[in-house]
Amino acid sequence: MLVVAGGGAAGFFGAINAAALCPELKVIILEKTHKLLSKVRISGGGRCNVTHACYDNKLLSENYPRGRRELRSVLQNFGPQQVTEWFAQRKIILKTEDDGRMFPSSNNSETIIQCYLSEAEKYHVEIRTGVGVVSFEKHEKFVLSLTDKTALSCDYLLVTTGGSSAPKNYEWITQSSGHKIIAPLPSLFTFNIPDSPLHGLEGVAVVNAKVSLSGIKQNVTGPVLITHWGVSGPAVIRLSAWAARELFELGYNCMVRINFFPEENAETLKQKFISERTLSPNQTVQHLLHSLPQRLRQRICELVSISMHNSLGNISNSQINVLANKLTSFELMMKGKTTFKEEFVTSGGVSLKEVNMQNMESKLVNNLFFAGEVLDIDGITGGFNFQAAWSTSMAAAQTIAGRCKQKL
Repeated sequence: MLVVAGGGAAGFFGAINAAALCPELKVIILEKTHKLLSKVRISGGGRCNVTHACYDNKLLSENYPRGRRELRSVLQNFGPQQVTEWFAQRKIILKTEDDGRMFPSSNNSETIIQCYLSEAEKYHVEIRTGVGVVSFEKHEKFVLSLTDKTALSCDYLLVTTGGSSAPKNYEWITQSSGHKIIAPLPSLFTFNIPDSPLHGLEGVAVVNAKVSLSGIKQNVTGPVLITHWGVSGPAVIRLSAWAARELFELGYNCMVRINFFPEENAETLKQKFISERTLSPNQTVQHLLHSLPQRLRQRICELVSISMHNSLGNISNSQINVLANKLTSFELMMKGKTTFKEEFVTSGGVSLKEVNMQNMESKLVNNLFFAGEVLDIDGITGGFNFQAAWSTSMAAAQTIAGRCKQKL
């Protein structure tokens, strides 16, 4: 028998695939809450961002701030192409959006949820809600102590309890198995800028800007959104993942710098503007900023005390220098963070050094497996976290099913 601890994305995918690959295997999912597949339901604004259309394994793995090297084997075994085929076999077609994100063609996460529930019923997977694992002992079999004061014996245990910011939620794993937990920290969040010079521009979006953090090496280029609380958008969210641990150490107080001309630096942009002035002295300053949204152009010009309507011929080199510096290094003081929608993701979890990343089995306890966000794995936005869940849980399912067949 296989017991899966956790009724989320990785748990369901591992359970139904293990049951499908070895129909003789009894499979039980234990979910301590009364909600199944909750993150699947809210992902992508209720559409479920199933995966990402990235079919180069090395490029795909580069989207994981934690786990990118270790994940390569399972991503190679079961990546976006295999995920697409898996759903197609079940009459669910995934569509690819311009940014590479993949969703069910129905645009409804319930399509994925109903698929999993249907597969679970088809392969006689038992689902118990309101019941979680408190601890376990490993003898010839696992003996699980459950939250309802009962015990359960099984041959295989797959832990898919997801990520959590509370270290206590991992204690039962550590105490039962001896596994090390990398301290869980938030990932994927937006930046709070309480004294933002961009107040009043809420909703303004910049299609392409480079976002960096003072004293932190990482930077990300992509869309940026100005919000009521600060800045958000794909570039900010992805940077929060790459710099999750550094930002935690800084108490989420850090200087944010935005380059609105990401292919330029202050000097090259200054020279570009001077050339524009020479070629078109009667053009206005607004012409130099035509790639930016109107309200943002106006605010930046106000901050550097230059009128948008001034002709370039009336702008001095020193004014151009100030403007170029502001455009390539617009500074915002971050003081705190805000969870991105409800898609909470953690960095941290079960140490990958203690897991066989070929099949997701514990190196410390035979027949104990891990999959999904309970591991020290997290991806940036765009379907990568779900892809890691499908890949790791499939690897575990294939191994468990294979061992089950050998016993028959």
